[in-house]
Parts: sequence; C-alpha cells; structure tokens
Amino acid sequence: MKKKNHKYIFVVGGVMSGVGKGIASSSMGKILQSKGFKVNPIKVDPYLNVDAGNMNPTEHGEVFVLDSGLETDQDLGNYERFLEMSLSPDDYMTSGMIYKHVIEKERSLGFRGKCVEAIPHITEEIIRRWKKAADNHESDVSLIEIGGTIGDYQNILFIEAARTLKIKYPQDVMFVMVSYLPVPGSLGEMKTRPTQNAVRQLNSYGVQPDMIIARGVQSLDLRRKEKIAMACALPVENIISAPDIKSVYDVPLNFEKDKIGSVILKTLHMRTKSHNGELEEWKKFVQKSQNGKKELEVAVVGKYFDTGDFVLSDAYVSVIEAIKFSSYWAGAQIKLTWINSKEYETGGRKVSELKNYDGVIVPGGFGESGIEGVLMAIEYVRKNKIPYLGLCYGMQLAVIEFCRNVLGWADAHTTEVNPKSSRLVIDIMPEQKKLLEENKYGATMRLGAYPAVLKKGTHAFNAYLSAEALAKEDGTLNISERHRHRYEVNPEYIAEIEKGGMIFSGTSPDNRLMEIAELPKSVHPFLLGTQFHPEFKARPLHPHPLFSAFVEACLDEKKKKATLFD
Repeated sequence: MKKKNHKYIFVVGGVMSGVGKGIASSSMGKILQSKGFKVNPIKVDPYLNVDAGNMNPTEHGEVFVLDSGLETDQDLGNYERFLEMSLSPDDYMTSGMIYKHVIEKERSLGFRGKCVEAIPHITEEIIRRWKKAADNHESDVSLIEIGGTIGDYQNILFIEAARTLKIKYPQDVMFVMVSYLPVPGSLGEMKTRPTQNAVRQLNSYGVQPDMIIARGVQSLDLRRKEKIAMACALPVENIISAPDIKSVYDVPLNFEKDKIGSVILKTLHMRTKSHNGELEEWKKFVQKSQNGKKELEVAVVGKYFDTGDFVLSDAYVSVIEAIKFSSYWAGAQIKLTWINSKEYETGGRKVSELKNYDGVIVPGGFGESGIEGVLMAIEYVRKNKIPYLGLCYGMQLAVIEFCRNVLGWADAHTTEVNPKSSRLVIDIMPEQKKLLEENKYGATMRLGAYPAVLKKGTHAFNAYLSAEALAKEDGTLNISERHRHRYEVNPEYIAEIEKGGMIFSGTSPDNRLMEIAELPKSVHPFLLGTQFHPEFKARPLHPHPLFSAFVEACLDEKKKKATLFD
C-alpha cells in the first residue's frame, strides 16, 4: 500500500544521452538522505531486453548484478555506491519486462477477455511496479530515472505513466530534466536553445519540468540561467548548474552550491526531517580522494578494450570505482592503464612492460579471445612477484596458469575455450551440462549472492577480518559475495592443485565450489583471484576488503623497490 504523500522524482534526459542522469539521480538521493529522508532509486530502461544480461559490454557498458542475481544496467551500481544500499529486482525495469508480464497475464486470462492495449494496461503495470518498489523500501521518496533522451519513441509510455501520476498526485510528483548545453568551438559561447527545444518536446507529451540540471563543460552563469528560466517557464533558482568536474563524487556537493535540496523540498512540499551528517562523511571521502600523497600505477589487462579508437572503460566501471575507493582510503592516488590482452598475443606489446606497474588486475569476461595474452600476463606477474588481483575469469585463468607452468600440465585449460583438452581444470558442473546441450544458457549461470567460508591465516581471511567481519569459533570466517559466471574449478583437480602449492582460501559451505584462490605469502606477496565479483559491493565510505588488501600489497612492494634503489 502506498504511503500517504509518498513523493516521486522523475529524471529525464534532454538534447543527448550520456549526460549523467544516473549520477544526478544518485546525487539528489544522497542529498535527500542527508536531510533525513529514506529514498529508493529506480532505473527504467526502454529497450525490449528483459534484463541486461545478454548485452555486449563493449556497446552497453558493464552488467551490474544484484544480490538477487538480476543482471541490470550499470546505473544501479551508481545508485548502490552513492546511497550505500543494496537494491532489489523491483528497482529495475525494462520495456521487455513490462510487455512480457502483460502478455503472459493476457495469455492466462488475467484480463478476463478485455482488449489489452498499451494505454492503460502497460502504463498501469509500470505504475504498479513503481509503487511496489516504494513499498518494499518503505521510502519517503522514489527517484526514477527514465533512460534515453526526450524524443526517443521508446520511452514515451514511461513518461506517460509518470504524467498520469502527476495528474493524480500534483504535489507529490516532480520532473527533473538533465540537459546538455554545448559550447561550439567556433563560437565559444554556451548555447541554451537545444535545451529549450528539449523542454518543448517534453511539453508536447503533456509534461512540464520542475527543474533543469544544466550539464556542460563549464558552470552556467546567471544570464543563461535567466534565459532558460524565462524560455521554459521556471524560477531561476530551479535551474541548476552542473559543470564538468574532476570526480562524480563531487556532484552532490556541487549541487548543494545551487541549493538543489531546498528546491526539491519546496517543489514537493516537504520539510527537512533531520540532519544526519550524511554529507559530512561524504565530504571527508571527497577530501581523501583529492589529497592522497602516495601514487600507484596499476595495469588492467582485459578483453573488452578493442572498440575502435576509444577505450570503453564503462565495461569495467565497478572495478575502476572499487580500486579508487581503496586507494583513496589508503592515502593514495591511482593511475590505471588499460592493456588489451590481445596485443600480447600478436606481439604488439611486450609482457615485460608489466614490470613498470605496482600491480595488475585482470577483470571478468567471457569467451576465448585474448585469453592466451592474459595467461602470459599472469605468468609474468607470478614470476616477478608483482601484486595481482583476478576477478572471476581472472581467477580461473590464474588457476590455469598455475597448472600449466607450476604443475607442468601444459594442456590445462577451460571448457569454455577448449572442451577437448585432456585436463579441463575449469569446467561446468555436471548438472548444468545437460542444460547447455539444450541451448538453455540462461539457466547455467551462477548469479547473485552466495555464501563462502574463508580459511584462517590466508590473505582473504586477513583482509575480511580487518574489515570487522567476525570469525567463528572454529577459526573460519563466513562471507557473502555476488557472482556472474558459468564455469568452476573442476573438483577432480582440486586436491592436486592444492598439493602443488595453490590455496583455495574461500569455498562454498559444502566445500564443493572454489570461491577464492591464492598463493601463500611465502611464495608471492599477493596473488589472489575471486570467483565472485567483489567490485559489486565496494562503496565510497566502505571500500571492499580485498581491493584494500591488494592496494596495501602494491604500496608495500613499491616501498620495498624504492628502498632497494635508495
């Protein structure tokens, strides 16, 4: 049941995509939290995919996985990081989800023979989901980001659903347009006309924005604020300047310079509940991010970097943010270098270049391309004792490299790449093979949160223990982490691998699935891989313990090297 006077803020885009609607939504949510309100963010994606699981990361960016296992748009990662909360499947929706539900309901006579139409049946289902998400979180305010840009045919039904809510609850619904103001190089002047046209387009849908967040390369001056306000029938104070800044984590603080929180409260007829210090802690974090004295250079060796003339770092955005958080809290500034593993295979780059880095990360991925290049990189960092963190595929490949070059199993491989190998040290579980044979790939992924047990005295155990996790009486430590993968370390080889010197420091409670692999500190300063994705649970105010342990190892090794050359 919807709480009385529950508030809705709808965030839409103007002029062009990629202007930062997700960051704007997250930042407004952070500011409302600081005023004592409980918020819930929702991302609406207009595409017909049922979820983001099958989308190409080089085109769409990272697939972010929730505890539930739902594969979502990367904006949910922004929401979780900014708002320090775990989201549910109700906080994400696509056109595909909505249509699928309505069609299945019609097929099962849920509409009792009525003629089912986009309006009202699709829009009613959209509104039902928005209300359900608010109820689940018991929130005061829902922040609903509608993907795409004004003028896109795909998002019209979502805007229509929002308009319907505005008509029904005029004092409880607010529209915010995030619009881009270009500065043509030949003119050198910020132009407001594209934003004015975007507002007119929104007006044609029967919606008037209550606030405009003006994105641009520089701050919006008063004259242009007044020009936009007059052309778009808004008070000047409802035009918020959002210039390019050094870090997205500065955005909430920058918004408050224009008193965005006060504008929201006035528009939605709300009063501040309390001042709970949320932004004070945030300010401390932002200061940490800017004042680090130490420097770290880390190479990210990955598969998804060959996208023409540009590097799509969005494919690994959670990894990037996770390593930043841990670096900032360790008093360090980090420089990441993207290395396409395929260039090691072709000879375009030499793997020996990795000696110039303080650490190496291999993030997740699927498929065979670039794999041999990654294995070359792992062999190099293992032999040269460079700190290494492998995530998902990065763990599996670390196991394969160990088997090949330490145990001498030259044919060690993964079923994903070479199912005919005589030593499939990475394989799919027997119960899933039949599903794959039937092309039922969606049922073969291990998705979402799963528990793991850590072994005392290992890198993993010590990392989590330092993060205030509690050890059990038997000396073990229980954790829960998010997964997105299909293949596992083959149980047939676990005993031999461990006998050879690799430690499986994290396992499933039944000891059947290997969750963390590492080398002992006596052999290597830090070589650790996780079958799960720790980056999905890293937060600005609470960095992930494994990333923090990796950063500390990088700093220690860098200090040792500096001492040797003094």
